[in-house]
Amino acid sequence: MHPVRKQRLILVIVLVALSSAAAGFVTYAMRNNMNYFYAPSAFAAGDVPFGQRIRAGGCVVPDSVVRADDTLDVRFAITDGEADVKVVFDRILPDLFAEGEAAVVTGTLQRDGTLHADQVLAKHDENYTPPEVAESMGANANCGDGAGI
Repeated sequence: MHPVRKQRLILVIVLVALSSAAAGFVTYAMRNNMNYFYAPSAFAAGDVPFGQRIRAGGCVVPDSVVRADDTLDVRFAITDGEADVKVVFDRILPDLFAEGEAAVVTGTLQRDGTLHADQVLAKHDENYTPPEVAESMGANANCGDGAGI
């Protein structure tokens, strides 16, 4: 093999190895930043891991919102029409948050079955709904305006 070709081959092999290592390090570093979406029925089935950061979405169950008198703590439940998930949130809720409306929560599932949320997103007043939430609610579930989610 010609020496110039040999040098080029070695250079290509080194570049491929370094690129693979860099991609591996990036994937490893991002594994803790991934948020997996679960429907409330997955909580009831026991498919949701404890202590891992996750997202859940559905309709806020009417008459489930309970606010603490002396703190920002709010307890409520979300449903996909098949199962409910209890949620605890200790920050200010978005203005569009209401009972019977769609919401997506991000947090960690505790051993007692409650989802301790650190972020709550309320459905916007337009017709867009994230695809994961729409799938979890199904075609016949009504949320808020009766148009489904």
